[in-house]
Amino acid sequence: MRIDAAKSPVQNLTNPLKANVTEQGSDNFGRMLMDAIKEVNGAQSDATKLQNDLMANRPVETHDLLIAMERASTSLQLMMQVRNKTLEAYQELSRMQV
Repeated sequence: MRIDAAKSPVQNLTNPLKANVTEQGSDNFGRMLMDAIKEVNGAQSDATKLQNDLMANRPVETHDLLIAMERASTSLQLMMQVRNKTLEAYQELSRMQV
């Protein structure tokens, strides 16, 4: 998951001269979230493909399989933590009194 992409929505929100900041910010955040989910899914697919190749007795380097599995696991854990923090922020905002 790319972390540097998270800077662009924040920079757009701090610019008061933009007319549709909230629309653009939510669109960028949604796109960034979907890209991150696709990357996690791709890592999971790569690891599954290597596992299936190993079980089918095709030539697979063991260290490549282990690296792919660890990459998939780490990216999924990171995505879950981002989801948890986003959910906590939403719940905190919904509890605020206006």
